Amino acid sequence: MARLKSGDKRSALLEAAIAEFAARGVWSTPTAAISKAAGVAEGTLFSYFASKDVLINELYREIKRELAEVMLAAYPAQADARAQLEHIWNQYVGWGVAQPARFKVMAQLRMSEQLTQDSRDAGAAPFAALDVLARDCIARRVIRDQPVAFIGAMLGAMAEATMLYVAGSAPQGCLPDDAADYDYCAAGFDTFWRGIALM
Repeated sequence: MARLKSGDKRSALLEAAIAEFAARGVWSTPTAAISKAAGVAEGTLFSYFASKDVLINELYREIKRELAEVMLAAYPAQADARAQLEHIWNQYVGWGVAQPARFKVMAQLRMSEQLTQDSRDAGAAPFAALDVLARDCIARRVIRDQPVAFIGAMLGAMAEATMLYVAGSAPQGCLPDDAADYDYCAAGFDTFWRGIALM
């Protein structure tokens, strides 16, 4: 097997961490399992990440950067607010369905006490445009005057519930027989929009 270059080793370790964290849980996964899955010597992980906590923080930042790129790709800046928010929604739901391991790991990392405030701030920074959009919509009385963080949390929670239905992995008994014929992504966004819209 050819030896990995330095940047490749770091990427391999991050990808292995995602796979192992998704399968075992962030807190239950030993660093040795990540190194083994990445195909590198156990000590190599610590050449790139001084500790598991450092790895967790770097992985959080990396996934948040990737997610922001996906959500803001082809962002319709000239469209109306509903279309802009629906674009964000569709991109997020699509990412969660296409990247179930990353979605699962991000859900765990958000709750981690090992995340530093610097990492949380760095993770939020790429999403500044969404904060501006929400504040502008409130100022123009397009959506309800609610705390922007609350609106973001509601979008996240409702989109994440929608992901389960789009992926067909909602809890047993929650998917109707005709689930494949229903556009859960559009229905989820419509429910979210009606909850925040003033017009």
